[in-house]
Amino acid sequence: MKRRLDRAYEARGHKGAYAGALAAGEAGGAGVIAIVRNVNAKAGRPDLATAPVQAKRFGAARRRRAASMLEDYTELIADLIACNGEARTTDIAERLGVAHPTASKAIARLKREGLAVARPYRGVFLTDAGKAMAESSRQRHRLVVDLLRAVGVPLEAAEADAEGVEHYVSPTTLRAFAAFVKSRG
Repeated sequence: MKRRLDRAYEARGHKGAYAGALAAGEAGGAGVIAIVRNVNAKAGRPDLATAPVQAKRFGAARRRRAASMLEDYTELIADLIACNGEARTTDIAERLGVAHPTASKAIARLKREGLAVARPYRGVFLTDAGKAMAESSRQRHRLVVDLLRAVGVPLEAAEADAEGVEHYVSPTTLRAFAAFVKSRG
């Protein structure tokens, strides 16, 4: 492996780069990664994380995307219940801008996931798990709106942008957002 990497680096004008990293006692470690990053930066190519790191990142994004619909529905259902005493499928569809059958399928999924129950001739109600999801989503939404407002985004744009951002932000990033917002004020 050492020779193959040395030849690849030498072809790019970096004589013995891998050997230099080995001599520094960093075989396969941060030194080699730094050299690859330097070579990539000079060549104008983007740095790539390792395959397992990228797979973990993309997997997390897919899980968040799948959960985002459930979070939007539970948050809206909780809001409708707070305002109207119940959440009807027609109202849910109208407010989310989807067709009635789309809302019905999503509500069926909420029920399968144990997040909601539907009562005949009444509407949709959240289980304790659904209420917890709605509250968590609402808190993330408020935090993202507060952050966007703190950096000068107008309220309407902050509210609209938060609808997308709130689902994809990691807990680590949310803590950083909260610390920033708190420091501002």
